[in-house]
Amino acid sequence: MLVIRPIQDSDLEDLYVMAQGAGKGLTSLPANRELLAKKIRRATESFNQRSAPEAGMYLFALEDTVLKKCVGISGIEARVGLEEVFYNYRLSTTVNASRELGVHVRTPTLNLNNDMTDTTEICSLLLSDTHRKGGNGLLLSRSRFMYLDDFGRHFSEKVFAEMRGVSDANGQSPLWDALGRRFFDMEFSEADYLSGVGNKSFIAELMPKFPIYLPLLPADARAVIGCVHDNTAPALRMLQAEGFNFNGQVDIFDGGPVVEAFIHNVRTVRESLNRHVLISRKSVDLDVPSEERVMVSNRSFRDFRVTTLPMHCINPDTVSVPAEVAEALQVTSGDVVRLAPLKDGGHSPIQSMASRSA
Repeated sequence: MLVIRPIQDSDLEDLYVMAQGAGKGLTSLPANRELLAKKIRRATESFNQRSAPEAGMYLFALEDTVLKKCVGISGIEARVGLEEVFYNYRLSTTVNASRELGVHVRTPTLNLNNDMTDTTEICSLLLSDTHRKGGNGLLLSRSRFMYLDDFGRHFSEKVFAEMRGVSDANGQSPLWDALGRRFFDMEFSEADYLSGVGNKSFIAELMPKFPIYLPLLPADARAVIGCVHDNTAPALRMLQAEGFNFNGQVDIFDGGPVVEAFIHNVRTVRESLNRHVLISRKSVDLDVPSEERVMVSNRSFRDFRVTTLPMHCINPDTVSVPAEVAEALQVTSGDVVRLAPLKDGGHSPIQSMASRSA
């Protein structure tokens, strides 16, 4: 069984191994035991409400209960830009015109801004190569939206994600080579790493504050602005299916797009519903296709748990939960759980029930 739960100190080694395998590009989870341990401690303090709500950072582990190991991770940053300044480029248009000369020129530009400050970010999605199948990535990513909605007082109404931009097999970014390298005496991987681990003061000190006129950049640099890395394309499609849209901002290093949505408009939230738990002693085949499964959340802030069940377990007022699943979720008969579709497509029973409940 695969279960989403808060990350624990014991997950450090599994997380380190996954971070090593991720290679370049996932700067929020560097292959550095000390930094990863620091992130785990911060997440633990957030779940236990030992930090200010706006300073919270929540990391969720995907545990394989048979192997007893962490095989994936995803995260939520409650608010960005409150301690370290958060930067993006906004794609804009500068218009220059002369009626006398009959000239009207529109020039695309990049403008440095801090517009995402105080906004919730979903981040740090990483799944082990051994478990990239059967909707596991969907479970890891979409379960966060259930948490965001159930505990909305800790988060902003809007949530965003920075998508990894285009870079080659050696980690070289066309945008960085054309722009960032002109102002930073370092490689793209080093600058991206420093930014990812929170050392962002150099950006304010060295980045140009004036608009960047895109026609002055090489064609290969212009071509990647707002585009994602091939490995990130599936994650972008998943977020778009959830209702996320490009907001006109890009990463200042590789030009990857920023996508956003209001939490109440996210598909997982809109199509979710609550049911009372009915513990079932009957044997249930849990190994069904992902399109026939639903996510089940125990709705606990501190001990958040999510796994999946076959759709046929859903009843008009209750959900039949096998004893072993109830134990994994830490729920008993009568508890209220939250259900949401795992996969897109079709008109599932849970969608029908959600429509009737609306």
